[in-house]
Amino acid sequence: MGRPISNGVDNSQLNFYIKFMDKKKACLCVNALRQAIKYWLKSSANDWPVAQHLFEKKDYHYALFFGHLTVEKILKALYIDRCGTVPPFTHSLNLLAEKSSLKLTFEQNKLLETITDFNIEARYPGDKFTFWKRCTGAYTKKYLSKIEEMKEWLLSQIRS
Repeated sequence: MGRPISNGVDNSQLNFYIKFMDKKKACLCVNALRQAIKYWLKSSANDWPVAQHLFEKKDYHYALFFGHLTVEKILKALYIDRCGTVPPFTHSLNLLAEKSSLKLTFEQNKLLETITDFNIEARYPGDKFTFWKRCTGAYTKKYLSKIEEMKEWLLSQIRS
């Protein structure tokens, strides 16, 4: 039988459940959290090669959209890791980072804002498709590189 994990974070909701369950059920709850983290990380890992493939095929705006999905899913795994509960239903990377108590630099915060915009602008093109026109090969390559750096840093923040 497994045992509850301790990651040094106040997982008050998780602790609430554990307090009122027997030990076996507590282990199942922790295992469910671990499975949820694995789910988000696997899904993110599947999206990243798609972003790269779309870049290679010069489908730049959708490459950035899949870059957003990659980061969003890692942040949802990080949220579960730190908070011990289901992440908020949002595509806002800044909100997920804030709710996860991530300590971001100013530059990281601005990057998450920019990446969040990729989600909206790729799916709902504005007047005359301005975002799609902005997504040149050089622009997309620059931001995919930044997304990859952010992705690696976020993964290093997961404790479970």
